[in-house]
Formats: sequence, structure tokens, C-alpha cells
Amino acid sequence: MNLFADIRALVLDALAQMQTEGSLPADLDFSNVAVEPPRDPLHGDMATNAAMVLAKAAKMKPRDIADALAVKLAADDRVTVADVAGPGFLNLRLSPSVWLDVVPSALNAGIDFGRSQMGGSKKVNIEYVSANPTGPLHVGHTRGAVFGDALASLLDFAGYDVTREYYINDGGAQVDVLARSVYLRYLEANGQAVQFEDGTYPGDYLIAVGQDVKEKYGDTLVGKPESEWLKELREFSTDAMMDLIRRDLASIGVKMDVFFSEKSLYGTGRIESALEDLEAKGLIYEGVLEPPKGKKPDDWEAREQTLFKSTEHGDDVDRPVKKSDGSWTYFAPDIAYHYDKVQRDFDELIDILGADHGGYVKRMKAAVSALSNGEVPLDIKLCQLVKLYKNGEPFKMSKRAGTFITLSDVVEQVGPDVARFVMLTRKNDAPLDFDFDKVLEQSKENPVFYVQYAHARVHSVLKKAKDAGLDTSDAALAAAGADHLGHEAELAVAKKLAEWPRLLELAAKHNEPHRVAFYLYELASELHSLWNRGKDETDLRFLQEGKNEVSLAKISLIRAVSVVISAGLGILGVTPMEEMR
Repeated sequence: MNLFADIRALVLDALAQMQTEGSLPADLDFSNVAVEPPRDPLHGDMATNAAMVLAKAAKMKPRDIADALAVKLAADDRVTVADVAGPGFLNLRLSPSVWLDVVPSALNAGIDFGRSQMGGSKKVNIEYVSANPTGPLHVGHTRGAVFGDALASLLDFAGYDVTREYYINDGGAQVDVLARSVYLRYLEANGQAVQFEDGTYPGDYLIAVGQDVKEKYGDTLVGKPESEWLKELREFSTDAMMDLIRRDLASIGVKMDVFFSEKSLYGTGRIESALEDLEAKGLIYEGVLEPPKGKKPDDWEAREQTLFKSTEHGDDVDRPVKKSDGSWTYFAPDIAYHYDKVQRDFDELIDILGADHGGYVKRMKAAVSALSNGEVPLDIKLCQLVKLYKNGEPFKMSKRAGTFITLSDVVEQVGPDVARFVMLTRKNDAPLDFDFDKVLEQSKENPVFYVQYAHARVHSVLKKAKDAGLDTSDAALAAAGADHLGHEAELAVAKKLAEWPRLLELAAKHNEPHRVAFYLYELASELHSLWNRGKDETDLRFLQEGKNEVSLAKISLIRAVSVVISAGLGILGVTPMEEMR
């Protein structure tokens, strides 16, 4: 049940009737007609922009369309008032029974309430985390991992066929640095004193890897030239780091469907194939780029290079794909990787990157547009920085990592549920302050506690009702009826429940899972408000002594709340608590 979609269908039917009667032209596009909550709740329950968006094409005054449409809508039993405001806005008030009908709908559907088929099983690839395999995941990766995982669950709930993917950056020079750092730990394991120079990785997490190398090779690599061990240790070290990264991801509930190796693109002709595709489209040429203003990027040269005409697909400048010495730029394997995605027949691509990749957006969108002939959209979401605080001070770096705070540090401090929920309490492109003390508070200021407490409160009522001999199964509660509901506080809860299906579709449409976290907090607030009012107003209490039918009706309302909270937390990857300790 999507009440907003139902009322939009009512509006469209009324407009079609007006066309049949001749009061509206026949050839109008209704696709931009919307039904949504009014900006000011005092104006009504819902508002439609129909008159405003159709007036120009109909060559009519918006007010005239709105007046005629209001008459049609008011004739429907669900609509109690249809008011025209201003130049042609139309505000609607609905019968309380319409809102309360959402309760049995939610109970009958269970956690599938609000599940949508808007995605039409379109294949979507979401690439996220994709950290260099040189150490444990840090707090910045945590935000991207949680955001990507929640977005994948959200799109799955909205009817998309989702693939979760991790791009292993194992083809660059940083993996050579990793191998050299592991070699130092290997020498250390063999009793030698070592010095970590600038550019190497000094974190304690490599101690165990060095010991594992010793177990495999003994002392046979000690004193050997780099040429004899670098390739072998690159692979050994990368595998060890990916095992560590997989454990980090598992600790916060993130699983990937695909791990794609950058290394697999080199020496296999896959980069060449991608560039040949672009060349066949006339988008590859030899040239010299103008020097950029400000800081020069790594891939700029004052000499002739092989360039991609990315400006033909919306970029600001053309981009180098091969340097003057014949080696690939960093951009070339990225093009090949996305060419592989396009060839895997994904309908949409989503990349989730750190905020420092802002310069990557236009060039990558241009590449995907060119490779797919404009048929595969690419949405790039940037995750801003996370600032950590504890005891009012910035949280200090991890000794284990050497230079940064790890994902495992965060999970160890607060647990995966809190970490995940808090990471989604801001839009991805907004900075996030993560205060270890505040996120563990048992107060309204702690959103994850506030939402989980609402869920636990409902289950405490269900337990008491069951102990009193009431049938609290969802089937029994769904059949309870709404005759004993109707107080403004109860209607406020029902109205918030009715927003859930619409909220999910909007969140999926814009790739914004934080909307789910915001909504759950608002729903929990309505539940807590109703609970607190019941302390003073006995008619609002959920268990009415000697009035089983009344009790079941009131319990059905809050059970529907717990169903939606459970579904929403499931999308966010957070456990719905039935009891708070």
C-alpha cells in the first residue's frame, strides 16, 4: 500500500475525466503531476501541483484547473476537503479511516511493507570501499562501506538487481611499497633491526605478515636483491591484506558479491580493448594539453600524449590515457574497469568514493558515457570526512595502523550497529562528527538508541499483552480494526507510517539511504510521543483493562511501527532490539 501513489492515481483519474468532458485538452503530459506532503502541515494532508504543471500546456489559468479538479476530488469518499490556495495549489485532507487503513496493510505485509518494484529488476553495479590493499580499513572507508552497503540494500528493496563490488587497487606502485614494508617485517622476524623510511608502511599490522613470510621462506630471502623477492611478496602481501580487509568488512556486516582485481587488466589486452573502443568512436588522439591553472595533476605533461576526448561527453578538458613514454596513466585502467562493467550488461553504475576524488567525477562520467553510447548512467557519490571525538577531544590515531584510525577501532569502541546507524545520520556529501561518548548515550540525542528503544518498547507491550492472554499475532492484530483509534496522536503515528513506501522510493530514486535513518528517527519520535501522552491520558494507553478489542486495536498501531522500524533497520544493516539493556 502506497497511499501517496493511490491519491496520485485518484488525481490522474480526475484529470482524465476532465479531458473526457472537454474541460481539459486531450494531449497533456501528466508525468510531472505529483502528490506529496504540503510544506506546511496546517495546509492539509497532501498537496498536488497538477494545476501548476499543466496550465501552460493546457493554455489555461492554474486556478481554473485547480477549481475544477477540486470538485472532482472532493467527490471521493477518501477526501474530506479539497482546498485551492494561491494561484492554483490544491491541498487535500483525507478521512482518518484512510490513514488508519495503513495499519493492517503493514501488519499483513510484514517487513515487506513498502517493498517496491520501481527498479523493474534493472541491473545495478555498486562499487564501494575499493581501498588500496596496503593495510586495514580506516574510518573514512567505514563511512563509504556503510553507505554503499545500505544503498545496495535500499535498491534491492526497491526492486533492483544489485551487485556489490570491490575494486582491488593492486596494480599500482603502492603494492610495491607494501611488499618492501613486509620485507622489512620479514627481516625483523629473522632477528634483524630495521628502519622504516618515509613512504613505507610502519603499522604493527604487518608484523604478523612478516612472520608468515618467515614461516614460508625461512631465511632464504634475507640479504637477497629486491628483484628476487618483490614480485612474490607483492602477491603474498596483497592476499594477506585482502584477508584483513574482508575481516574488517565482515565485522561491520558488509559482504561483497565481486572482488575485481586491477592487476587483471594489465598484460591481458583489456586496457587496449577499452581504448580501441573509444578510438573506433573517434575519441582518441595524439596531442599536447594546455598547462592547467594552479597545481599540475600527476598525469599532465608538456609533451605529446595519447588523449581521450572527454570534453565531447561533458568533461572540462580532455584527459591523458597514455604518457609520452608509452606507460598508462592512472585513468587508463579505470576506463578499462568501467568498460568491463558496461560489457557485463549493467543498466546503471554507481561509484562510491572518498571526498578527495572530486576531480575524478567528470572524467569517469565522460568515459562511461562514451563507452556505453550514453546508455548506461553513472552516479558517483562522494563521502565526506569523518571526525572522531572522545572525552571532548579528537580521537587519537591507532598504534596498530601507525598513521590512522581503523574501522576495527570504531567497531571495538561502539559495536557495528551504532557505527552503521551513525554513519548514515548525515547525507554522504556532508562532513560527519562521530563522538564516541554521545553515540553511546541513552537519550533522544542518540538517534540509534532512540530508534531501537522505540522498537523495544513495542515488544515490551506485546509481551505484557501476551501474558494477559491476548492473541498478539500479526494476523490477529491486523483483524482488530480501527474503530477504537482516531485520537490526533494516534493519527500522527498512522500518517507517519503511511509515508514509508513513498520515502523508500524517493530514497532509492536519489540513491540516498540517509533518508531512511532520518525517517526512522521521526517515526520513533511519534511513537515515543504517543507513549508519553498515555501516561496522562488513560484512553491512549495500549492495554485497556477489560477491553480486549480496544487493546488489540491500539497494539496493532504500535506493532505496525515496529514492523516498519525492523524493515528500515534491516536496510541500514542494524539489529532491531527487542529488549534494551
